[in-house]
Amino acid sequence: MAFEDNLYCDFSGTATKAVAGKDILLAVFNSTGDKLLAVAGQQGLTINRSKDSIEVTSKDTKGGWKAKIGGMKEWSIDNDGLYVADDESHKALSKAFHDDEFVCLKVVNQKTKQALFGGIAIVTDYPIEAPFDDAVTYSISLEGNGPLVDLSDQEGGMMPGDSGMMPGDSENGDGGNGEPAGA
Repeated sequence: MAFEDNLYCDFSGTATKAVAGKDILLAVFNSTGDKLLAVAGQQGLTINRSKDSIEVTSKDTKGGWKAKIGGMKEWSIDNDGLYVADDESHKALSKAFHDDEFVCLKVVNQKTKQALFGGIAIVTDYPIEAPFDDAVTYSISLEGNGPLVDLSDQEGGMMPGDSGMMPGDSENGDGGNGEPAGA
């Protein structure tokens, strides 16, 4: 008789499965790919996905309605928040912007430790706003290069704050046993 037969604690409803936006984080890998950095100070996150439509209407299209098929797809991410200039994530994004480098990014649910999306993108816009009567903020636009991969059915994977080391590894590369790797 779980939860008194769900008389008043019915956890099957949609609201109990809803995800709070505050739990979803944009993270970027450092340049070596061994550390996933949550973008510091973030407040807003929008994942944009769109597809071109190709008109295929002809004189014999029924009913006078246009006909279309799907074309090329694209994605981008817009993110904003409080600017933390000395954070490693903003340093990595700033370097990628200035050096025209791609960034490998990942969108994660920090509460459930579940990866949602991942992909490679280029930083196309990265303004910093410093109003006299408010906090310094940033906004960033990242345009995808290739697919935005749905990671929701993948198990595990690196989360922000993970070191990237495998279980048994140690900081000095000795496999955690005090002996040189491979010994």
